[in-house]
Amino acid sequence: MTSAAVLPLDRFDAVIFDTDGVITDTARVHATAWKSVFDAFLRAHSAAFGEKFRPFDVRADYLRYVDGKPRLDGVRSFLSARGIELPPEEAPEVIRSIGLRKDALFRDQLTRYGVAAFPSTVRLISELRHHQVRTAAVSASRNCGEVLRRAGVADLFDTRVDGLDAARLGFPGKPHPGLFLEAARRLRVPPGRAVVVEDALAGVIAGRDGGFGLVIGVARAGQAAELRENGAGLVVADLAELRLAATHQSPAARAGP
Repeated sequence: MTSAAVLPLDRFDAVIFDTDGVITDTARVHATAWKSVFDAFLRAHSAAFGEKFRPFDVRADYLRYVDGKPRLDGVRSFLSARGIELPPEEAPEVIRSIGLRKDALFRDQLTRYGVAAFPSTVRLISELRHHQVRTAAVSASRNCGEVLRRAGVADLFDTRVDGLDAARLGFPGKPHPGLFLEAARRLRVPPGRAVVVEDALAGVIAGRDGGFGLVIGVARAGQAAELRENGAGLVVADLAELRLAATHQSPAARAGP
């Protein structure tokens, strides 16, 4: 981690936050749901082909192949990484079925236990808004709105771009930067004047490739090196480490009368 985690507000007009794992403590819920569904699939597949069962690994598999991606893209990515080739006539339905089971598990956990926002993230967003820095929540998940509402933080953001928007607008999933670029467009801020905050490798790559002024990686799972290697200009273990510096001046004030 860096000992000088400073965000210079005179360089940026907006901060765009990923949701799961950055705003809310839901990345673990997603990972647990994926493990349950993938392990069931892998057991059946191993038995059918006489292979040794190798379970889904949250560290090695979730973070590399699934985290931050749209649901079905995550299924395809993980199966490809395991070298599992489904018959072409069966593949769409199998992939869809895995995705639906995972979503059902996640939503059940959400309903049963609720969700909490990270206090350090809430404090940071409140500080940014105090300095008139615009904020957005972004997620590849179609459950983003419900997650933010249940966490009590939906009103902290000027805009939200999620999986429902991606489907409606035809955006590819992360690591394509479309979701982040749409958030910047809605905030009326050039990407170079905006910050992306992400904990997923796919999201960091999206921020990098979208030409954003800064990508901040949140290494809650200890993946600091991987986040830096994939484009994070600043890496912290928690957003409590981030300090705001300099006086922010709004675009209108910089332009003058």
